[in-house]
Amino acid sequence: MIESREEKAEPFLIRTQNLQRRLQRLLGPVDPASKRLNLRDFARGIRYRLTGSPFEQIFTYYQLAKDRFPKRYRDLTRLRPAAVLKVNLRNAYPRCYVTRRIPVDESGVPTGGAYYGPFASRRSALAFSERVLDLFKVRRCQIKIRRDPSFPGCIYSEMKMCLAPCFAGCSKEEYDVEVERLVRFLETSGGSMRASIEEEREKASGQLDFERAAALHKKIEKLDEVLRGRPELTRRIQDLDAVILQRTAEDQTIGVFAVRGGRLAEPFFLRFAEIASQPRSAEQVFREYLDREAAFASGDIGEHLWLVARWYYSNPREGEIFFREKDWPYRRILRACSRLLAPKASAEAKPETQGPATNPEGVS
Repeated sequence: MIESREEKAEPFLIRTQNLQRRLQRLLGPVDPASKRLNLRDFARGIRYRLTGSPFEQIFTYYQLAKDRFPKRYRDLTRLRPAAVLKVNLRNAYPRCYVTRRIPVDESGVPTGGAYYGPFASRRSALAFSERVLDLFKVRRCQIKIRRDPSFPGCIYSEMKMCLAPCFAGCSKEEYDVEVERLVRFLETSGGSMRASIEEEREKASGQLDFERAAALHKKIEKLDEVLRGRPELTRRIQDLDAVILQRTAEDQTIGVFAVRGGRLAEPFFLRFAEIASQPRSAEQVFREYLDREAAFASGDIGEHLWLVARWYYSNPREGEIFFREKDWPYRRILRACSRLLAPKASAEAKPETQGPATNPEGVS
């Protein structure tokens, strides 16, 4: 961050992989023949922070931009909330669609429906929703449902892929049951439907109804086809509990970023050199951090999902992520720390962690 000589002037915020070279360009001697930006006469001082990974850098840059430029931090960070699927339960006849807006209540919990994601892009979210909706008879239209028997319907109702509430093709109760099945499917990432079909298949086999059992087996194969390639990150937003591990610029230190219900908690930095002289083990430190009540970083849930999704879907992706199912996989987390701190990982990260090539929190 380059601070201005004038007290009322805003600082100039940057991020770069080579701080020395960037400052030479911005603060070097003025060339009258060049149109390149030069802040030599503007600068009063420089403040910076070294970061050891792209995720830590963008997270730090986001926090600084939001704090210093609350009105335009989204433009500075090029922030666009992550795409998620929403089933709007406030509508009398809900439908599933893609959105980037997640309203929350006073406690920060998403409201107004069921949310599933985040996805890499709006296109990938649409593609997944189309495959999922082929398994259900929930409407896909955006019209206001009036239950008019004279309404002609649409191609989905003609293909028996929608219960057609528009022309009273079903009762309100029947449609609610179908929506509940869809919501349960998203909440369990397909587990509820698989369990139901497998139970029916076993029952049909026990009754020697092999034709029905074969048909149900094909349904399971179709379900697997729908879910094939689904990113592990996508799930019910309230159930998105994970921990992201990043190598830092500090020696023998791991940056730990917890995700609780889709929101990023304030990170902590695990210094293995200090743990060696303490009675606590690394697993105990992780348990204390992950089991205590989270202190969330500033920002709304859509912005936090953007930060996580941007890193998760990046290629190549540096660092590791682990999800909480019934409990945290502590042993796997510790093995991942060993991998990140291994000499091989250090050599690969050398261009970003040594001297001037470090990822600095390029600040204005």
